Amino acid sequence: MTDILVTGAAGKMGSLSAVTIAAQDDLDLVALVDPKGGDGDGVPFFADVAQALALTTPQAALEFSVPGAVFANTTALLAAGVPTVVGATGLDDAQVDALSATASAAGVGLVIVPNFALGAVLLMRFAAEAARYYEHAEVIEMHEKAKVDAPSGTALRTARLMAEAPGSALQAPPGGGQPSRGLTAAGLVNVHSVRLPGVVAHQEVLFGGDDEVLTLRHDSLSRHSFMSGVLIALRKVTAVTGTVVGLENLLD
Repeated sequence: MTDILVTGAAGKMGSLSAVTIAAQDDLDLVALVDPKGGDGDGVPFFADVAQALALTTPQAALEFSVPGAVFANTTALLAAGVPTVVGATGLDDAQVDALSATASAAGVGLVIVPNFALGAVLLMRFAAEAARYYEHAEVIEMHEKAKVDAPSGTALRTARLMAEAPGSALQAPPGGGQPSRGLTAAGLVNVHSVRLPGVVAHQEVLFGGDDEVLTLRHDSLSRHSFMSGVLIALRKVTAVTGTVVGLENLLD
């Protein structure tokens, strides 16, 4: 049995994750953290990570707070020796490096997951493979209107995997600098973000070639699509050495 702490527990992803974790035979939900508070159905709620760590001893943590809090929360958890899975977005490269150093110093694992949906992970893998054969590609990602960050962490991760794939044929996109052309991620892939009510999480990667277009698409129809990945990451994070970015690295 692994004792789990969840931050951002009053949010949509955090609350669903908490319910999912509580239903597992091998995971024990021992602490919920969110400044909004809430009803933990017997599991204690804390306003911040420091309070939770003072009164509980989690063996792993799931970080699903807002972008402005994810770095401080994760730093506190890792410094306290708690292996942590980060599902929240908003970390830049410098912050990831700093968290990796904190995890290394504490001797615990850090897993950063831009997207927990298995289909989205496979899409990223397929996109990286296709990048070897096409010079031009763009990403369109769609999320609910309340999602704060744009582009999404999944889109940025996808673009990076495509750009860094061994033998990638991608070239810089035309029309750079025009706002309507989106943000150029990894120097090679334009990303277009859509934020609308009624949308959950959707991503298309389009490759253009000679008289053909290859489209890869994944749709999350509800947040339940992320829960299998959340459980995989939590069950493996205690055995992780160092920092792992991307759920795909825990699947094989």
